[in-house]
Amino acid sequence: MDIKFSTGRHTLTIYLCGELDEYVADNARQKIDDAICQPGITTVVFDLSNLSFMDSTGIGVLIGRYKKLKARGVPVCVKNVSEPADKIFKMAGLYTIMPKVK
Repeated sequence: MDIKFSTGRHTLTIYLCGELDEYVADNARQKIDDAICQPGITTVVFDLSNLSFMDSTGIGVLIGRYKKLKARGVPVCVKNVSEPADKIFKMAGLYTIMPKVK
């Protein structure tokens, strides 16, 4: 899994590339937590265009980051959702807490 970040206009975009599963979850969790702690972030967007696979552990990683950000009043959304990720998001009902944006 490769994770990249970009910041602009107080929005942190997190690019998840590869597979988000139990083998990379701890590392992904730590990298994302480090990035979302930056001061001045008012929105977080997960770009899932290159996410090829996500299991239940990956869902847990995203929900955990959502909860941390929600506690700080920071909205979370997703964009460019790959087909495999879209299926998981629909099945798990994740779009209700992390809406899809363009």
